[in-house]
Formats: sequence, structure tokens, C-alpha cells
Amino acid sequence: MPYVNIRVAGKLTKDQKSNICQGVTDVISKESGKPPESILIFIDELEHENIAKGGTLLPSPK
Repeated sequence: MPYVNIRVAGKLTKDQKSNICQGVTDVISKESGKPPESILIFIDELEHENIAKGGTLLPSPK
């Protein structure tokens, strides 16, 4: 059973999450030959203050 963990900075809408999950599922199912119902996707939405790039915390969106 394939597991996918997607981590994003900030929040996504429910529609965005749904579209991402459908697209990722389609690609993994096609390329791995696994049935779509066997693919689990986890989306972690992280606050910008919990992510750093180059030693500096990401700025909050405006």
C-alpha cells in the first residue's frame, strides 16, 4: 500500500486538497500499477513560523 505525505507551508482549501489528492493518486496508481483505493495520502499544513530555509524562518503570508 503506497503512502504519500505532502507537507505545505500554510493552509490549503478543501478543493485544493481534493484536487492534489486526486492528481497524486492518479499518477501513483498509473506508474505503480496499484489500485487507487490502496493509496493513502496525508497532508500536513504547517505554520510558516515552523519552517526555515537557509537558516531563516519563512515569512508569514501577507
